[in-house]
Amino acid sequence: MAGSEILLILAFVLLFFGANSIPSIAKTMGKAIYQIKNASDDIKDEIKKSGVDIKKDLNISELIKETEEEIKQPMDQMLTDIKHTVNYEPPTKKRVNVESGDNEKIENEGD
Repeated sequence: MAGSEILLILAFVLLFFGANSIPSIAKTMGKAIYQIKNASDDIKDEIKKSGVDIKKDLNISELIKETEEEIKQPMDQMLTDIKHTVNYEPPTKKRVNVESGDNEKIENEGD
């Protein structure tokens, strides 16, 4: 606002309210501005606090992911071991013929 606009507003205030009420109006305006400032500071503080809470939540989700990987890795290894056990094919046995020295392949003889 320019200086002339402020003077014009002050002139209207003097005309409408009179010189006696200007101090009480100024006091009321000061209180209102103070309350607005406090309210805006409170809002800023709440926004900052919620930002910190969100950041903590993000750190918790990262911790959960890390823990999930720590649990999942041994489970995957166990699953792989189980699959190998289920699909297990024992090695074929060889019998050595002592008399001739020939190797004979023996298929699984009733385990």
